[in-house]
Amino acid sequence: MSRAGRAAALLAASGLLAAAGRTVEGSPPPRDPRPNVVIVLTDDQPWWTIPHDPPPMPWLQGRLEDPADHWVRFPLAFVNVPLCCPSRASLLTGRYAHRTGVLTNLDGSRLDEGSTIAVRLHDAGYHTGYVGKYLNGYPFGRGPYVPPGWDRWTAKWQGSGATVYFDAALVEDGLAVPHGSSPEDYLTDVLAARAVRFVREAPRDRPFLLVFAPTAPHAPWTPAPRHEGSFLAADFPDPPSFDEQGVGGPAWVRALPHLPDPGGLREARRDAAEALLAVDEAVRAIVEALRARGDLGRTVIFFLTDNGAAFGEHRWVGKGCPYDECARIPFLVRLPGVLPGARPDLASVVDVAPTVAELAGVPLPGADGRSLLPALEGRPAPLRAGVLLEWAGDPTIPAWRAVRTPSSLYVEYATGERERYDLRRDPWALRNLAGRDPAADRALAALLDRLRG
Repeated sequence: MSRAGRAAALLAASGLLAAAGRTVEGSPPPRDPRPNVVIVLTDDQPWWTIPHDPPPMPWLQGRLEDPADHWVRFPLAFVNVPLCCPSRASLLTGRYAHRTGVLTNLDGSRLDEGSTIAVRLHDAGYHTGYVGKYLNGYPFGRGPYVPPGWDRWTAKWQGSGATVYFDAALVEDGLAVPHGSSPEDYLTDVLAARAVRFVREAPRDRPFLLVFAPTAPHAPWTPAPRHEGSFLAADFPDPPSFDEQGVGGPAWVRALPHLPDPGGLREARRDAAEALLAVDEAVRAIVEALRARGDLGRTVIFFLTDNGAAFGEHRWVGKGCPYDECARIPFLVRLPGVLPGARPDLASVVDVAPTVAELAGVPLPGADGRSLLPALEGRPAPLRAGVLLEWAGDPTIPAWRAVRTPSSLYVEYATGERERYDLRRDPWALRNLAGRDPAADRALAALLDRLRG
């Protein structure tokens, strides 16, 4: 069976896909059996936020706990570069950063925008829309342009860090539209309204692709006014790695001082959780719009983020580190007709485009990721040995490359330093074992070489 046929059969099993057989004379033609695809891409969302108690995303977390729903969670999911722009380029292409050329947040203009999954699906008859943050630096001095492959386009003009939640300018189908600082200008809500409108107005005679990319919960972690203080009395305990260097770590970690304001970081952690409440409402609104048009049973929904964020773990604040705080992400998929629950497979942001391509029945040559459909459907498939992680380097963290397996993290720095952690015994990566078992080091180094190519 073809890829498109397999996807259509899976959706048909849900009982909600219209038959594509004979038509009565005068009746409308059968609907395209290919599924709609919605990708929700948040910004700097820590992996531990879903599931969590208390839940920063209560509606979505409730769907995960509902055995009658069809949400699948990949607990072992990672980005390939723990940084916004490279990760977003990999999501759109299915390629590693060293192949897209987008290695840092300054490289967005280097992406070949003609090679994205949007172009593939658009050329195959999909109606496509993008709403939210695109690549860092957009529109790259080119004016308010719309990249190829997108029928509808609402993207945030880069702006300063002060425009993450208010006072943003949006490029809407080629026109720059400013927004202010009143409560109704809260950016997550503005973008959610555009995403819901796209779902309501999408043509009914062909499938659609929607990417919804809010800027939350990126710093400065500003919640919607209606959500301020929601977690003021909630407990978000410090993890064991908070303000800890560990033993035998690399020089850049050993050089970090004790956190100057631990209380401020705890407050920021709560603020980030509060900023996710509006995202949760946005996801619910999109799902309800799909339900209202009768398309929920023929739509596949991905939920993930572009990278994690450290709030004082390993004494680090931000991203770019090889540890789970920076590289591990929440990764959920709603696929009608499949059994819900967690999957043991390793997953990565680079797998999204190949999965979408298989669902749509379109080729995606040159992809480095792999389709997650076998894991989603419960079909037998070889388990991935490891996920490639990379970092181009900055003034604080030297360049590194790493491999994350279900039980280990192995890192090679440009400085010649090495890290290896047994995450079964040391889940917070606080005791570096590199050099203690040369055979284990060599095995992971060889795997890293194979993944890096």
